Amino acid sequence: MSRGRRYDSDNKKLNLKKVFAVIIALVVIIMFGFIIKELMSPKPASSSVDKVAATYFYPVFTNNKWGVIDGTGKIIIQPTYEEMIVIPDNQKTVFVAMEEVNKQTGEFKTKVLNEKNETIFTEYEKIEPIENFDANQNLWYEKNVLRVSKDGKYGLIDLDGKLILPCEYDNITAMRGITNSLLTTKENQLGLVDNTGSVIIQNAFKEIKPLTSTYENGYIVINNENKYGVIGYNKKQVLENVYEDIKSVYGSNKYVVKQDGKWSLVNEKAEVLLNDGFDDITEINGDNITFVKDNKYGVMSISKEIKIEAKYETLSYAFGDYYIAKQQDKYGIVSASNEEKIPFEYQELSYRKETDLLEGSKDGIETDLIDRQLQVKLTGIISEINTEKGYMKIRVGEEYKYYNFKLEEKKNTEILTSNTLFLSKQDGKYGFVNKEGVVVVNYIYDDATEVNKFGFAAVKKDGVWGCIDQKGNIIVDTKYNLDYNLKIDFIGTYHLGEDLNVNYYTDK
Repeated sequence: MSRGRRYDSDNKKLNLKKVFAVIIALVVIIMFGFIIKELMSPKPASSSVDKVAATYFYPVFTNNKWGVIDGTGKIIIQPTYEEMIVIPDNQKTVFVAMEEVNKQTGEFKTKVLNEKNETIFTEYEKIEPIENFDANQNLWYEKNVLRVSKDGKYGLIDLDGKLILPCEYDNITAMRGITNSLLTTKENQLGLVDNTGSVIIQNAFKEIKPLTSTYENGYIVINNENKYGVIGYNKKQVLENVYEDIKSVYGSNKYVVKQDGKWSLVNEKAEVLLNDGFDDITEINGDNITFVKDNKYGVMSISKEIKIEAKYETLSYAFGDYYIAKQQDKYGIVSASNEEKIPFEYQELSYRKETDLLEGSKDGIETDLIDRQLQVKLTGIISEINTEKGYMKIRVGEEYKYYNFKLEEKKNTEILTSNTLFLSKQDGKYGFVNKEGVVVVNYIYDDATEVNKFGFAAVKKDGVWGCIDQKGNIIVDTKYNLDYNLKIDFIGTYHLGEDLNVNYYTDK
């Protein structure tokens, strides 16, 4: 049997072809070994939480400078700015920074940065987020649009930099408290566009006001002759500008207008439905109106049938046939058939549409949650209402509990399905367990929060707060006094600032 040889038999020299073949074979074997080892070696799983967190962005304040972090706590824009960086949409990498701010004159320059700290949208003289405020003075920014200027005129771009409204206006501002409604000014006349740049109302009016708190119901327009009309969001003139006044009250295609000094209820055809028996109208629900007579509130139908006698201090529609009424400074529920359904014993009483529940408080602290059958189903202190996931977190006695909107109690493992770590309490102390109930973080904390969507939980010990991650690792030792913070939340080493209106994170 012949054997493989390293030498040619004739001249005893190395057989290079065979040598190379052996070397290549050895290399292949080694490489294959590395591949097997790599496949067999355990790898840290790519956390879905981290992937989600990396798509959110927030202003950060550290070392007395402003920058931007993502939801993992990673610095995206280095904190080098004197003024807070505005992020119109916290899931878009569009960051508006101010420079050369003159606090005496109010003048400043702006630039827009992306996640690479590159300046973008440079073809405009100035780029600004459009700020707005709700009824409680909470600030927000229109999410998908920026105001830009060129040659002294204003227009709009979207957050991808696309011009959606040409720079031909003297000014563009948000309609206060209303989303998707931007007032434009041209030659001292007001018009209105939406956040896509679509013109809803031409620049032909002295004043434009919201008809209700939602843009879908349309707008009150006032012309140069001080005559009032209504234009719908569909751009159609619903009521001509012939009225002395129009109230910001709407329902079931009915409007409250003033003509010849008198209030009337009219439909979209301008037909008068009701014009006497009241001093004022505050609500419209189907064929019923909430009216005021001699400073007392009641309900009547458009056929003038009195449903609820005008004897209450206030009256507002809740649901079904039920109204929230106030009498002798206390709130209760009356029906459209004028029956008292819930006694007048609440300091506060309101209907929350998102949960389809009444919330009533007798002491200003605890809240009764009342269902559609007007039964008190639960009493506690509301800590959180999450409409996105459909749950409420309520403090009942000394315990925080979770409920769905049917007021069925749920475990935190059922509610926070993407979490791997869950808050637990034992002997008055807080710790964390996994889905199987195994203790991961010992019961050593005086207070704590659930792990947030970014994978961080706040923990409190000896009066100060710190942070752990979703695996129970300590990220920040307990050191922050957050007594003045309305909400405790962490992203990495940064905690939520005191001013929720600004929604920034800091390490101060």
